[in-house]
Amino acid sequence: MAELSEQVREWIAAAKFWHLATVNRDGSPHVSPMWIDVEGDHIVFNTAVGRVKEENLRHDPRVSLSCMDTDNPYDRVVIHGRVVEFVEGDEAELCMDRLAKKYVGTDRFEWRIPGERRVKILVEPTRARHVVGVEPFRRGIGPDA
Repeated sequence: MAELSEQVREWIAAAKFWHLATVNRDGSPHVSPMWIDVEGDHIVFNTAVGRVKEENLRHDPRVSLSCMDTDNPYDRVVIHGRVVEFVEGDEAELCMDRLAKKYVGTDRFEWRIPGERRVKILVEPTRARHVVGVEPFRRGIGPDA
């Protein structure tokens, strides 16, 4: 598990929108804007059972999350990880309400669809980095390789 730096935790604590990338069954990417938070050392987000992202993650637990500063798109955070737990029931509903409080200021998530079942998803980060400007080439790749 990668440790989340204080700077990355500050980005997660803010009500910033993140892009979640998952892998479709055919190997193509699927990207969704998400509300996220942190619980201990895990990233947490919420969705409904049956959504594409939920089905993708049950098949392939790898995720990538990215977020950019809206005032400076060259300032960004990227987190890679894997899903380690799916939680349904009351805990998932409470998680969704906590995210709604953080992001829109309401005590409850007001956009529930009748009959939907929420699922809280916990991600173990395997790599997290804050990048400002252009990323350097990886070792062995680039003009001086």
